[in-house]
Amino acid sequence: MGAAPRPGGRRARPGTRGRPAAGVGLGEGVAFTTELITSELVTNAIRYGADPVVLQLIRDTSSLICEVSDGSSTAPHLRRARTYDEGGRGLLLVASLTQRWGTRYGDSGKTIWAEQPLSQG
Repeated sequence: MGAAPRPGGRRARPGTRGRPAAGVGLGEGVAFTTELITSELVTNAIRYGADPVVLQLIRDTSSLICEVSDGSSTAPHLRRARTYDEGGRGLLLVASLTQRWGTRYGDSGKTIWAEQPLSQG
């Protein structure tokens, strides 16, 4: 059975739903943080970017990098939401949970990346 349809005709890849970060040998704390970061970046790409949206997780010996690419060249911006704002906290949350994050531009859009340590300490 295929993945459920996404808004705009997009589909999630098979095996990407559920708790994928917990299944690749990450500790529970790192897995939770990774899922939160991934959710924020992918949501922003879907809401404000353009197709195609691509997620890539890159793991080395000490860190995990989450990259989300989309077809738009519109720059994201960090802002501070007011108390009653419904949105505007995503990138602030990503910035507070990661060692560093940034934007890389290419010929076919941009990539937002966020790097976190593999050990929570």
